[in-house]
Amino acid sequence: MAVDIEIVPACAAHCQSIGERLRLSDEVEVWRAGRVGPVEALRRSMSQSTAFTVLIDGQPEIMYGVGDLDVLAGIGGVWLLGTDAIARNWRWFLRATAEGLPSLFTRHTVLRNAVDRDNFPSLRWLKWLGATFLTEVDVHGYPFIVFELRK
Repeated sequence: MAVDIEIVPACAAHCQSIGERLRLSDEVEVWRAGRVGPVEALRRSMSQSTAFTVLIDGQPEIMYGVGDLDVLAGIGGVWLLGTDAIARNWRWFLRATAEGLPSLFTRHTVLRNAVDRDNFPSLRWLKWLGATFLTEVDVHGYPFIVFELRK
């Protein structure tokens, strides 16, 4: 059964819809990182970046974006949060993120962020995408791993 997939600019309604159904590994990570719930984490991330939503069969399922970390050095902050639709559509997700990654480098030559050391699905995906893991940092008492992707 084919699914209809569309990528659109992110909006507040998408934050609510995705946040209410965020996959558990992402929900734990946003709490550990920012001490906020999923909806607020999505709103903050969206407001600080150029953000997009992936609609699967018309339903908001994934939000991602890139914001500026260091404009002069060409470093952007990249992020992605989603629902369990990622696991249900994993073949499409892997293909789409690999093919779409170059388009995220419009303003930056390096994309960087930190991922919760316990977020195994995200760590496995980032490794598959070719991310370099740089160092471990403490965020509110939890270990996070700084990663980067290069153009």
